[in-house]
Amino acid sequence: MQASAPQAGAGALSLSDAALDQLFASDLPVGLAVLDGELRYRRINHMLSAFNGVPPEQALGRSVSEVLPEAWPQLEPLLRRVLEAGEPLLGFEVLLEVPSRPGELSQWEASYLPIPDGAGNVQGVLVQAVNMSLQQDAERQLRTSAARLRRVLDSLFAFVGVLDVNGIVLEANRAPLEAAGISFEEVHGRPFWEAYWWSYDPAMQHWLREAVRIAAQGQVVRQDVVVRVRDDARITIDFMLAPMLDDEGRVQHLVPSGIDVSDRVAGERALRASEARFRSVFEAAPDGMTLVDEQGRMLLANRAMGRLFGSEAGELLGSRIDRLVPAADRPAHADHIRSYFADAQPRLMGKRKRLQGLRADGSLFNIEVGLNPIPGSEPPEVLATVVDIDDRLAAQAQLERALKEKTALLNEVHHRVKNNLQIVSSLLRLQSRHVDEPVRAVLRESQSRVKAMALTHQLLYERSDFSALELGPYLHRLAALLREAYMEPGKDIAMQLDLPGEGLSISLQAAVPCGLIVNELVTNALKHAFTQRSQGLIRVRAARDAQGWFEIEVADDGLGMKALPDHDQCATLGYQLIPLLADQLEARLALVEGPGTCIRIQFRQPGSAA
Repeated sequence: MQASAPQAGAGALSLSDAALDQLFASDLPVGLAVLDGELRYRRINHMLSAFNGVPPEQALGRSVSEVLPEAWPQLEPLLRRVLEAGEPLLGFEVLLEVPSRPGELSQWEASYLPIPDGAGNVQGVLVQAVNMSLQQDAERQLRTSAARLRRVLDSLFAFVGVLDVNGIVLEANRAPLEAAGISFEEVHGRPFWEAYWWSYDPAMQHWLREAVRIAAQGQVVRQDVVVRVRDDARITIDFMLAPMLDDEGRVQHLVPSGIDVSDRVAGERALRASEARFRSVFEAAPDGMTLVDEQGRMLLANRAMGRLFGSEAGELLGSRIDRLVPAADRPAHADHIRSYFADAQPRLMGKRKRLQGLRADGSLFNIEVGLNPIPGSEPPEVLATVVDIDDRLAAQAQLERALKEKTALLNEVHHRVKNNLQIVSSLLRLQSRHVDEPVRAVLRESQSRVKAMALTHQLLYERSDFSALELGPYLHRLAALLREAYMEPGKDIAMQLDLPGEGLSISLQAAVPCGLIVNELVTNALKHAFTQRSQGLIRVRAARDAQGWFEIEVADDGLGMKALPDHDQCATLGYQLIPLLADQLEARLALVEGPGTCIRIQFRQPGSAA
């Protein structure tokens, strides 16, 4: 902290309480405070409170050391000098840290004046202070604000200026100056009506003088006027002269502004062209279209709308749209309109409301209605598109009938295939009664394979879905059939089935080879895995991973095998079939290491991406 040397004055200040009240109530740009003999604040104006950064109610009654602890070491000797010597310190400068600017030094200019009592003794100090740093910041901000305002004005395409109440030009933005090819100096300080823009026509100048007089009285003047621009050209602008009022409602300045009407005219021309295009499309549309307000009145209707309902389009205008539905549906239709306008949203093609329409001759037909609110319309309006769907519904009904017929046919086909396979299975069973045991075993295996294929068609028939089969229930029922067919007397082989009830859908093309592979693996486990014991466990698991691969495992805790048999060298039909069926599925076969035997099959749905 550092301060310039204060200079002592010749005498003390003598002020009455009334004078102090008047002084502190005034709107001075100087900070004022009265300190008592103990250097406590007894009075402080809002300016000094703002300079210090401490509200008046927090300063009154407290000492300077409490209010300004960082500045106190510099201020104390100066204040005590005034108290003890009774001489003022005038116009000194000091650098202090105050709460309004913590962590930095502020430049102050101050005067300390002694306040004597009736006997001439100093009873306090009158402080006059200005925070020069805050004032400099305020001036910089004012200059910055003015520069920013100038940039904003100059960035406007509109013509904007500022006049005094007598019509003298004080400000003008860049747009009107560049349009006229003149500089600001050519208009600054001159009457507005004498500027280049108006000097071509005395009648226009007279009108502007009268406009200034009217605006100075607080009224707004607005009119389309012709102005002169660069190269003595003329344009028409939408001109307005508006008064600028102070806080007390007095006219301080006048603000002229103007917008080139040619842009507006171009916009109006574009709007008319757009309306013409809309009208052309609207009238040429093959579907019925009508513009409806929130009361349900038809404001516009195209020719197709008239044809749909057997009327001229003009006959529909102004009438309520519910005249186009049967009388019994009108109360509900009115409710639909009210609820729709309460939260109007586009109703897409797939969400169209289907109902019946009423023609002028009283006949009914099926229609579909699409709704699209008109953006920005006030009051709200909606464009309704009406389509006659009688032909479409007839075609749809015909397709549904054909689909039912084909479904019934496929159902019958699968039913008959299942029955035929069951007949084949029965024939094999009958044949096995009249042959030796080795042949009987072979026939029984063939019968098992036929049952696996028959089960596929049975499940398709039961579900009436011929595109896919749920693999979990299919393998569950297949495992039960195999256990029943191959379980030898005196043995207790348990089946553990880890199969989902749904969600594992497989195509018919893959279901048959998949079922036959599981049939061969479970049959082999039942026949050969437990030859040396009477109890055991066979586990069948099926799942699908995130990449879409099906994974089926058939495992047992029996004797086990070291490697998959070579199907070319294998004598049993089952192990010759398994690789062939796996090739048909494009599946991967693997023997999983562990106790017993575990064979894993991995494949993807036929036709899926690899």
